[in-house]
Amino acid sequence: MVVEMLTQPCPLSIRVVVPMVVFALVVPFYIYIGIFITPGRTPLSPELPLDRLFTLQPVWSLVYGSHLLLFVLPFLVVRQQEHIRRTVFALLMIWTVSFAGFLGYPTVAPRPASVVGDGFLPWLLRLIYSADPPYNCFPSLHVAHALVASLTCYRVHRGSGLITSVWATLIAVSTLYTKQHYFIDVIAGILLACLGYVIFLRNFEGEPIPAQHRILAPVLTLSFIGIHLLTVTCFWAAYQLRSMP
Repeated sequence: MVVEMLTQPCPLSIRVVVPMVVFALVVPFYIYIGIFITPGRTPLSPELPLDRLFTLQPVWSLVYGSHLLLFVLPFLVVRQQEHIRRTVFALLMIWTVSFAGFLGYPTVAPRPASVVGDGFLPWLLRLIYSADPPYNCFPSLHVAHALVASLTCYRVHRGSGLITSVWATLIAVSTLYTKQHYFIDVIAGILLACLGYVIFLRNFEGEPIPAQHRILAPVLTLSFIGIHLLTVTCFWAAYQLRSMP
């Protein structure tokens, strides 16, 4: 039954395809945004006293790395074209505003000079640091993405929305404990996600959602959590192989 619902055709109109293509073209700039920061400008460190409460905890890298799965989830849960289109537009707005923030208010992540310690978790955090540029901080795209994803899923199925809301909250906390973001970055990400939701999704009624799509939503959500656990297991296995003499 689940396989049949997943393979059910969902033709996309040009009104959906175009913003999705534009979004796909924008995403790679995240990796290279630091190159465009004006030479000679010193990245800021907007630390608040509250930030000092969140000491580095490598275990939170297990949650931080799940962001990509939560980002993809709505595009499988949502089956209505207009709902997908509006979600993409909300994400496009978030990325556009975020890029302006990265360039106009460049900050540097509060990472330590090095991650001290041996074992899988410090190794995983070092891997995240090497893959994620330290300059794309204000606002937090991780937080904004996760919140929009959870709000989108909530519109399809309340249970899926509640699960992803907890997931999104944990991701927000993980950005602080992995020292990838400041507290102000998290708040800005939340506000930006809420703005995107209000503009593009809040007043969207859409077509009635078929019962089978509502049933599929929590199944997909739990499946994605399982995929993340499997991914973590694969990374752990890779670490063990790497550590073998």
